[in-house]
Amino acid sequence: MSSSFRDARWGPLFACTLAYGIAFVVAIISLDYWPDWHPIWRTLAGDILATLVIFAFGIVFRNSSLYDPYWSVQPIVIAFYWMAIPVAADVNMTRAMIAAIVVTLWGARLTYNCFRRWTDLTHEDFRYQDFRTRFGRNYWLVDLFGIELMPTVMVFIACLPLFPVAAVSDTPLNWLDGLAIIVTLGAIIIETVADENLQKHLQSNPPKEAVCKVGLWQYSRHPNYFGEIMFWWGLFLFAVATDPAWWWTGVGALSVTILFVFASIPMMETRKRLKRPTYDEQVEGISVLIPLPPKNT
Repeated sequence: MSSSFRDARWGPLFACTLAYGIAFVVAIISLDYWPDWHPIWRTLAGDILATLVIFAFGIVFRNSSLYDPYWSVQPIVIAFYWMAIPVAADVNMTRAMIAAIVVTLWGARLTYNCFRRWTDLTHEDFRYQDFRTRFGRNYWLVDLFGIELMPTVMVFIACLPLFPVAAVSDTPLNWLDGLAIIVTLGAIIIETVADENLQKHLQSNPPKEAVCKVGLWQYSRHPNYFGEIMFWWGLFLFAVATDPAWWWTGVGALSVTILFVFASIPMMETRKRLKRPTYDEQVEGISVLIPLPPKNT
Protein backbone atom coordinates (compact mmCIF):
# COMPACT_ATOMS: atom_id res chain seq x y z
CA MET A 1 0.00 0.00 0.00
CA SER A 2 1.52 3.32 -1.08
CA SER A 3 2.53 5.82 1.59
CA SER A 4 0.71 8.58 -0.33
CA PHE A 5 -2.59 6.73 0.11
CA ARG A 6 -1.97 6.13 3.81
CA ASP A 7 -1.14 9.82 4.27
CA ALA A 8 -4.18 11.06 2.34
CA ARG A 9 -6.87 12.94 4.27
CA TRP A 10 -9.56 11.01 2.41
CA GLY A 11 -7.94 7.63 3.14
CA PRO A 12 -9.98 6.70 6.25
CA LEU A 13 -13.31 7.59 4.62
CA PHE A 14 -12.46 5.65 1.46
CA ALA A 15 -11.25 2.59 3.38
CA CYS A 16 -14.30 2.54 5.67
CA THR A 17 -16.76 3.10 2.82
CA LEU A 18 -15.28 0.18 0.90
CA ALA A 19 -15.10 -2.11 3.94
CA TYR A 20 -18.54 -1.25 5.28
CA GLY A 21 -20.17 -1.54 1.88
CA ILE A 22 -18.86 -5.07 1.40
CA ALA A 23 -19.67 -5.95 5.03
CA PHE A 24 -23.27 -4.80 4.54
CA VAL A 25 -23.67 -6.91 1.38
CA VAL A 26 -22.22 -9.97 3.13
CA ALA A 27 -24.55 -9.49 6.11
CA ILE A 28 -27.65 -9.09 3.92
CA ILE A 29 -26.81 -12.16 1.83
CA SER A 30 -26.18 -14.22 4.97
CA LEU A 31 -29.70 -13.59 6.27
CA ASP A 32 -31.08 -15.98 3.64
CA TYR A 33 -29.03 -18.85 5.07
CA TRP A 34 -30.91 -18.91 8.39
CA PRO A 35 -34.57 -18.37 7.43
CA ASP A 36 -35.88 -20.42 10.38
CA TRP A 37 -33.87 -18.60 13.02
CA HIS A 38 -35.44 -15.98 15.27
CA PRO A 39 -34.82 -12.48 13.83
CA ILE A 40 -32.64 -11.55 16.78
CA TRP A 41 -30.27 -14.50 16.23
CA ARG A 42 -30.33 -14.00 12.46
CA THR A 43 -29.37 -10.36 12.90
CA LEU A 44 -26.57 -11.22 15.30
CA ALA A 45 -25.13 -13.75 12.84
CA GLY A 46 -25.10 -11.17 10.04
CA ASP A 47 -23.63 -8.61 12.43
CA ILE A 48 -20.75 -10.91 13.31
CA LEU A 49 -20.04 -11.74 9.65
CA ALA A 50 -19.95 -8.01 8.86
CA THR A 51 -17.48 -7.53 11.71
CA LEU A 52 -15.24 -10.26 10.29
CA VAL A 53 -15.19 -8.45 6.95
CA ILE A 54 -14.16 -5.20 8.63
CA PHE A 55 -11.52 -7.08 10.63
CA ALA A 56 -10.06 -8.38 7.35
CA PHE A 57 -9.95 -4.88 5.89
CA GLY A 58 -8.26 -3.66 9.07
CA ILE A 59 -5.49 -6.17 8.46
CA VAL A 60 -5.16 -5.13 4.81
CA PHE A 61 -4.98 -1.43 5.69
CA ARG A 62 -2.90 -2.13 8.83
CA ASN A 63 -5.22 -0.07 10.98
CA SER A 64 -7.66 -1.46 13.56
CA SER A 65 -9.38 1.93 13.81
CA LEU A 66 -11.31 0.95 10.68
CA TYR A 67 -13.64 -0.74 13.13
CA ASP A 68 -14.29 2.38 15.24
CA PRO A 69 -17.15 3.89 13.16
CA TYR A 70 -18.92 0.51 13.25
CA TRP A 71 -19.99 1.34 16.80
CA SER A 72 -22.19 4.14 15.43
CA VAL A 73 -23.24 2.60 12.10
CA GLN A 74 -24.30 -0.81 13.42
CA PRO A 75 -27.34 0.38 15.48
CA ILE A 76 -28.79 2.36 12.55
CA VAL A 77 -28.76 -0.69 10.28
CA ILE A 78 -30.23 -2.89 13.01
CA ALA A 79 -33.03 -0.42 13.77
CA PHE A 80 -34.20 -0.13 10.18
CA TYR A 81 -33.77 -3.85 9.47
CA TRP A 82 -36.05 -4.77 12.36
CA MET A 83 -38.55 -2.19 11.20
CA ALA A 84 -38.54 -3.85 7.79
CA ILE A 85 -39.37 -7.31 9.17
CA PRO A 86 -42.12 -6.80 11.78
CA VAL A 87 -42.84 -9.98 13.74
CA ALA A 88 -46.25 -8.91 15.03
CA ALA A 89 -49.22 -8.20 12.80
CA ASP A 90 -49.54 -4.68 14.19
CA VAL A 91 -46.58 -2.57 15.21
CA ASN A 92 -46.73 1.01 16.47
CA MET A 93 -44.75 2.47 13.58
CA THR A 94 -44.80 5.94 15.10
CA ARG A 95 -42.76 4.74 18.08
CA ALA A 96 -40.56 2.62 15.80
CA MET A 97 -39.83 5.57 13.53
CA ILE A 98 -39.11 7.91 16.45
CA ALA A 99 -36.62 5.42 17.89
CA ALA A 100 -35.00 4.88 14.48
CA ILE A 101 -34.65 8.63 13.91
CA VAL A 102 -33.11 9.11 17.34
CA VAL A 103 -30.61 6.30 16.66
CA THR A 104 -29.79 7.81 13.26
CA LEU A 105 -29.14 11.24 14.79
CA TRP A 106 -26.91 9.69 17.43
CA GLY A 107 -25.03 7.58 14.87
CA ALA A 108 -24.58 10.41 12.37
CA ARG A 109 -23.10 12.68 15.05
CA LEU A 110 -20.69 10.06 16.33
CA THR A 111 -19.61 8.99 12.84
CA TYR A 112 -19.00 12.58 11.76
CA ASN A 113 -16.97 13.28 14.87
CA CYS A 114 -14.87 10.18 14.24
CA PHE A 115 -13.93 11.18 10.68
CA ARG A 116 -13.45 14.82 11.62
CA ARG A 117 -10.53 13.88 13.84
CA TRP A 118 -9.20 10.93 11.85
CA THR A 119 -6.52 12.64 9.77
CA ASP A 120 -5.16 9.68 7.74
CA LEU A 121 -4.59 5.92 7.80
CA THR A 122 -1.28 6.30 9.63
CA HIS A 123 -3.30 7.38 12.66
CA GLU A 124 -4.61 4.60 14.87
CA ASP A 125 -6.24 4.69 18.30
CA PHE A 126 -3.54 4.86 20.99
CA ARG A 127 -5.04 1.85 22.78
CA TYR A 128 -4.61 -0.31 19.69
CA GLN A 129 -1.04 0.86 19.27
CA ASP A 130 -0.31 -0.06 22.88
CA PHE A 131 -1.82 -3.51 22.29
CA ARG A 132 0.30 -3.98 19.16
CA THR A 133 3.43 -3.28 21.17
CA ARG A 134 2.39 -5.42 24.11
CA PHE A 135 1.14 -8.51 22.26
CA GLY A 136 3.32 -8.42 19.15
CA ARG A 137 2.66 -11.41 16.89
CA ASN A 138 -0.50 -12.32 18.83
CA TYR A 139 -2.04 -8.89 18.39
CA TRP A 140 -4.51 -10.19 15.80
CA LEU A 141 -6.25 -12.22 18.52
CA VAL A 142 -6.67 -9.12 20.67
CA ASP A 143 -7.84 -7.21 17.61
CA LEU A 144 -10.40 -9.81 16.53
CA PHE A 145 -11.90 -10.72 19.89
CA GLY A 146 -11.20 -7.70 22.11
CA ILE A 147 -11.32 -4.71 19.78
CA GLU A 148 -13.95 -5.89 17.29
CA LEU A 149 -16.10 -8.91 18.16
CA MET A 150 -16.58 -8.01 21.83
CA PRO A 151 -17.82 -4.46 21.08
CA THR A 152 -20.00 -5.78 18.25
CA VAL A 153 -21.76 -8.17 20.60
CA MET A 154 -21.99 -5.52 23.31
CA VAL A 155 -23.56 -2.94 21.01
CA PHE A 156 -25.89 -5.59 19.62
CA ILE A 157 -27.06 -6.38 23.15
CA ALA A 158 -27.50 -2.66 23.79
CA CYS A 159 -29.68 -2.50 20.65
CA LEU A 160 -32.07 -5.21 21.90
CA PRO A 161 -34.59 -2.63 23.19
CA LEU A 162 -35.14 -1.71 19.55
CA PHE A 163 -36.57 -5.14 18.77
CA PRO A 164 -39.89 -4.85 20.64
CA VAL A 165 -40.14 -1.24 19.51
CA ALA A 166 -39.55 -1.92 15.80
CA ALA A 167 -40.90 -5.42 15.31
CA VAL A 168 -43.26 -6.50 18.08
CA SER A 169 -45.28 -3.98 20.03
CA ASP A 170 -48.44 -2.08 19.09
CA THR A 171 -48.71 -0.39 22.52
CA PRO A 172 -49.89 3.23 22.19
CA LEU A 173 -47.42 5.99 22.90
CA ASN A 174 -47.23 6.90 26.59
CA TRP A 175 -45.33 9.06 29.03
CA LEU A 176 -42.35 6.68 29.04
CA ASP A 177 -41.91 7.34 25.33
CA GLY A 178 -41.76 11.04 26.12
CA LEU A 179 -39.14 10.41 28.78
CA ALA A 180 -37.16 8.20 26.36
CA ILE A 181 -37.16 11.00 23.76
CA ILE A 182 -36.01 13.55 26.34
CA VAL A 183 -33.21 11.32 27.62
CA THR A 184 -31.92 10.22 24.18
CA LEU A 185 -32.07 13.68 22.61
CA GLY A 186 -30.57 15.17 25.77
CA ALA A 187 -27.73 12.67 25.51
CA ILE A 188 -27.10 13.58 21.87
CA ILE A 189 -27.04 17.27 22.77
CA ILE A 190 -24.60 16.64 25.64
CA GLU A 191 -22.27 14.65 23.39
CA THR A 192 -22.47 17.26 20.62
CA VAL A 193 -21.75 20.16 22.97
CA ALA A 194 -18.89 18.24 24.60
CA ASP A 195 -17.37 17.52 21.17
CA GLU A 196 -17.62 21.17 20.14
CA ASN A 197 -16.17 22.32 23.47
CA LEU A 198 -13.18 20.01 22.97
CA GLN A 199 -12.77 21.14 19.36
CA LYS A 200 -12.75 24.77 20.49
CA HIS A 201 -10.10 23.93 23.10
CA LEU A 202 -7.88 22.18 20.54
CA GLN A 203 -8.22 25.00 18.00
CA SER A 204 -7.04 27.53 20.59
CA ASN A 205 -3.54 25.96 20.47
CA PRO A 206 -3.39 25.32 24.22
CA PRO A 207 -0.16 24.42 26.04
CA LYS A 208 0.73 20.77 25.55
CA GLU A 209 -0.13 19.81 29.12
CA ALA A 210 -3.33 21.87 29.35
CA VAL A 211 -6.54 19.97 30.17
CA CYS A 212 -9.76 20.96 28.42
CA LYS A 213 -12.00 22.92 30.79
CA VAL A 214 -14.23 24.54 28.21
CA GLY A 215 -18.00 24.31 28.58
CA LEU A 216 -19.16 20.93 29.90
CA TRP A 217 -15.58 19.90 30.58
CA GLN A 218 -15.63 22.25 33.58
CA TYR A 219 -18.15 19.95 35.24
CA SER A 220 -17.05 16.50 34.07
CA ARG A 221 -13.73 15.03 32.97
CA HIS A 222 -15.59 12.86 30.45
CA PRO A 223 -18.91 14.54 29.52
CA ASN A 224 -18.92 12.76 26.15
CA TYR A 225 -18.85 9.39 27.91
CA PHE A 226 -21.64 10.51 30.21
CA GLY A 227 -23.76 11.39 27.18
CA GLU A 228 -23.00 8.02 25.58
CA ILE A 229 -24.09 6.09 28.66
CA MET A 230 -27.18 8.26 28.98
CA PHE A 231 -28.18 7.55 25.37
CA TRP A 232 -28.30 3.78 25.82
CA TRP A 233 -30.42 4.05 28.97
CA GLY A 234 -32.77 6.33 27.04
CA LEU A 235 -33.04 3.74 24.29
CA PHE A 236 -33.91 1.15 26.92
CA LEU A 237 -36.83 3.33 28.06
CA PHE A 238 -38.45 2.87 24.63
CA ALA A 239 -38.56 -0.88 25.25
CA VAL A 240 -40.12 -0.45 28.69
CA ALA A 241 -42.67 1.89 27.14
CA THR A 242 -43.76 -0.90 24.79
CA ASP A 243 -44.07 -3.55 27.51
CA PRO A 244 -42.44 -3.80 30.98
CA ALA A 245 -41.83 -7.49 30.21
CA TRP A 246 -38.88 -6.33 28.09
CA TRP A 247 -37.09 -5.00 31.21
CA TRP A 248 -34.31 -7.56 30.66
CA THR A 249 -33.08 -5.67 27.59
CA GLY A 250 -31.61 -3.18 30.06
CA VAL A 251 -28.64 -5.54 30.26
CA GLY A 252 -27.33 -3.78 27.16
CA ALA A 253 -27.25 -0.31 28.71
CA LEU A 254 -25.78 -1.84 31.86
CA SER A 255 -23.01 -3.47 29.82
CA VAL A 256 -22.16 -0.18 28.12
CA THR A 257 -22.08 1.56 31.49
CA ILE A 258 -19.71 -1.06 32.90
CA LEU A 259 -17.48 -0.79 29.82
CA PHE A 260 -17.07 2.97 30.18
CA VAL A 261 -16.81 3.09 33.97
CA PHE A 262 -14.39 0.21 34.43
CA ALA A 263 -12.45 0.16 31.14
CA SER A 264 -12.65 3.24 28.90
CA ILE A 265 -12.48 5.91 31.61
CA PRO A 266 -9.62 4.30 33.60
CA MET A 267 -7.61 3.81 30.37
CA MET A 268 -8.20 7.42 29.36
CA GLU A 269 -7.34 8.72 32.83
CA THR A 270 -4.10 6.72 32.85
CA ARG A 271 -3.12 8.06 29.43
CA LYS A 272 -3.82 11.65 30.44
CA ARG A 273 -1.70 11.27 33.57
CA LEU A 274 1.18 9.92 31.48
CA LYS A 275 0.97 12.80 29.00
CA ARG A 276 0.27 15.49 31.60
CA PRO A 277 2.19 15.19 34.90
CA THR A 278 -0.03 17.91 36.41
CA TYR A 279 -3.28 16.26 35.27
CA ASP A 280 -4.56 15.46 38.77
CA GLU A 281 -3.92 19.02 39.91
CA GLN A 282 -5.71 20.48 36.89
CA VAL A 283 -8.83 18.34 37.30
CA GLU A 284 -8.99 18.48 41.09
CA GLY A 285 -12.60 18.88 42.18
CA ILE A 286 -14.03 18.01 38.75
CA SER A 287 -16.39 15.03 38.63
CA VAL A 288 -15.01 12.02 36.77
CA LEU A 289 -18.23 11.28 34.86
CA ILE A 290 -21.51 12.93 35.93
CA PRO A 291 -21.47 16.70 35.24
CA LEU A 292 -21.55 18.40 38.65
CA PRO A 293 -20.48 21.79 40.02
CA PRO A 294 -16.73 21.69 40.75
CA LYS A 295 -16.00 20.97 44.42
CA ASN A 296 -13.27 23.59 44.65
CA THR A 297 -15.56 26.52 43.78
